[in-house]
This record gives sequence, structure tokens and C-alpha cells, in this order.
Amino acid sequence: MNSRKEQLEAIDRLLTIMDELREQCPWDKKQTMQSLRHLTIEETYELGDAILDNDLNEVKLELGDVLLHIMFYAKIGSETNDFDIADVANAICDKLVNRHPHIYGDVKVIDAEDVKRNWEQIKLKEGKKSVLEGVPRSLPALVKANRIQDKVSGVGFDWEEPQQVFEKVKEELEELQDEVKAGNKEKIEAEFGDVLFSMINYARFLGVNPENALERTNKKFIKRFQYLETKAQEIGKVMNDMSLEEMDVYWNEAKTKE
Repeated sequence: MNSRKEQLEAIDRLLTIMDELREQCPWDKKQTMQSLRHLTIEETYELGDAILDNDLNEVKLELGDVLLHIMFYAKIGSETNDFDIADVANAICDKLVNRHPHIYGDVKVIDAEDVKRNWEQIKLKEGKKSVLEGVPRSLPALVKANRIQDKVSGVGFDWEEPQQVFEKVKEELEELQDEVKAGNKEKIEAEFGDVLFSMINYARFLGVNPENALERTNKKFIKRFQYLETKAQEIGKVMNDMSLEEMDVYWNEAKTKE
């Protein structure tokens, strides 16, 4: 692994390249924070894919893309004299020191849950009016639900046992079925949302990240379905003309190859 000196030299090299690109490249020169925003989100998702695939070389490359975006925003900030990369780094350093009094102060903690509770309480002392202020509005709904539940748990608003949460899941499913029978579309949607929210909460109690779990299932489904498509082509059939029984044969065959 690289020494601290080599790591700092690499960061300095990237800063220099960023300066040069901003001065000389027509594309880089015209970028703004607003124009970069959607690209940053895309790069973050690509990093997430690499992590799910456990492709460490790809993780390294995608981290580079994300780091470039951080440098880019800091460079733009420096051009308006609002902030530069040192301000960005110092801001997070100050935040980490302040929010880890068990390391940089005299607070005692027993485990990670203590740390999380302290973290949320410190944020409130910093001026936040709600523990939910830190949940981005633009997060996908599933991820947002998970973050909401995690944050309120940090201030003690939570169930005590996984079984309690599972009972809540069953209760919400029953309420959904009642509305399905009644046929009220608006209430069905509301109850369906409650079911999803309770399932996400249950996942948290089981130590499962619901976003990762669902994405793994997405990938598994895609792989199996594409196997089915390939087999249909091999036997010269269009999938619309295949029976469910025929499809099921190849679907099960795909499962055995995982």
C-alpha cells in the first residue's frame, strides 16, 4: 500500500489536473454545480453497483470518479471565493471530532448503538430542529424509509424486539387485504405503503439492508430471465408463444446454475 506521503502526492496531482482542466478543457470550463449534480448521482449509483458486485478493482475506479466530482465542486467553490478543498476537508474533520466525544473528549460509550444515539443528540445541539432534517428529500423512497427509521431509532423511538416488528408487518398485510377487498384504490395505495415501510423496518431489525437485498433480487431476476430468453431463441420460439409451463422449465434450470 502507498505511504501517507504518496497518498498526499496523489491528491496534490489530482488537484493540479483539476486546475488544468478547468483552465484549458472546453467541457470542464463550462460546468457548474447544477450541471454536475445529475452526473454525481449517476457516479454514486455506479459505485453502489461495484460494491454490490464485490468488484474491488471497479470500486477503486468508481471511487476515483466520485473523488473527481468532489474536487470539481471544491474548484468551482474556490472560483467564487466561497470555499476550497481545504475548507471541505476541515469542515468534515471538525464535524467528526465534535461528533466523537468518546474519542476526542471524555464521554464513555459501550457499543456502536451508544455512538449512534450520541451522534443524533449532538446534531440536535448543533441547531437542527429535527433528527429527520438530515434525510435528503430526493432520496429514493425505499432508501429514505430506511434512513428515517434509522434516525428515529437513534433517539429511542423504536421497537424492542424483531418479533414485535414482524407482528406489525402481519397487521399491515391484513389491513392491506381488507382494503383490497373493499376496492378503494387510494386506501390500497396507502396500506401498501404501510406494508413496505414495516418490511423495511423489519429488515433493519434483521440486520439486512433493504436496498441491497432488493437490488440483489433484481440482479438475480434479470440473470434468470435473460437465461430464459436465450433458451427460447435456441429452440426457435418467441416467448409470447411459450406456455408458462415451458418457461418454468428454463427458469428452474437457470436457478440450478447459480
